[in-house]
Amino acid sequence: MRSTVLYIFTVLIWGSTWLAIEYQLGVVPPEVSLVYRFSIAALLMWAYCLIKKLPMQFCFKNHLFFMTLACCNFGFNYLVLYWAQDYLTSAMTSIAFSTLLIMNIINTRIFFGKPIAPRIFIGATLGLAGIVGLFWQDVKTLDFASEAIIGLGLSLGGTFVASLGNMTSVRNSRNNIGIMQGNAWGMLYGSLFLLAFTLNSGTEFNIDTRLPYIVSLLYLSIFGTVIAFACYFVLLKDIGPEKASYSVVLFPVVAVTLSMIFEGFVWQTSTVIGFVLVLTGNVVVLTPIDKIKALIIGVKSIEQGTG
Repeated sequence: MRSTVLYIFTVLIWGSTWLAIEYQLGVVPPEVSLVYRFSIAALLMWAYCLIKKLPMQFCFKNHLFFMTLACCNFGFNYLVLYWAQDYLTSAMTSIAFSTLLIMNIINTRIFFGKPIAPRIFIGATLGLAGIVGLFWQDVKTLDFASEAIIGLGLSLGGTFVASLGNMTSVRNSRNNIGIMQGNAWGMLYGSLFLLAFTLNSGTEFNIDTRLPYIVSLLYLSIFGTVIAFACYFVLLKDIGPEKASYSVVLFPVVAVTLSMIFEGFVWQTSTVIGFVLVLTGNVVVLTPIDKIKALIIGVKSIEQGTG
């Protein structure tokens, strides 16, 4: 029951954050918006940990992993994804981000030695074909300098960095580091790293006082960062990165629906094919072969019964 509730919260929140990011772009530089976002999130996380009197002292080695988590899940991965949404709609970025599922499985093999099932290669092939379908208009002309291809490259780059952050979270959980404490330290380091990056780049700090920006900033800070990451990392701890990644299959559906309503996202034939292939590939990756066989047997039994 707990896993079901966590899945629902993760899917609905992260599925909607892609649209919220759109309202962060334009007036305020992405890195500045992220400093605001993770500073607010860090304050909330630390307040929670202190009120609950959770242990917050850790050894230097664990702090190095907190810094890694900060860079990969609470900092530069989002900066790259914000840049990507300068070129793509929230729907396209969210679908590209769903490749996190395959990246998590590959990285779990690399870092934790878990074997890769043969179906993973089938799912990965379908996912790759889906990405090609989504961006077919640019791929067929080999226009790799187009905005769509640049956005795709940034999306996949940010997704890969996020996958490394997922592996760091798994490592922290296996070393008995609490989810809330790890997130609190990670968000604090993330906001500091982003602040240093912004100051070093000479970017000017400003604020957009319009309601859409303020509301989206608070939503991304509280729901998209504090609540969603807590839910997702608990899933990572409870059921592992492969099963937790089921949420990655579902939140593009939420993101695409919202993009159609608020951004006027228009379906094309290649887009539909690409979207279906990506989701199918993810489902294949996550479905053990015995379950697939059982489903086929069940379908045949129904057909025989009705025939």
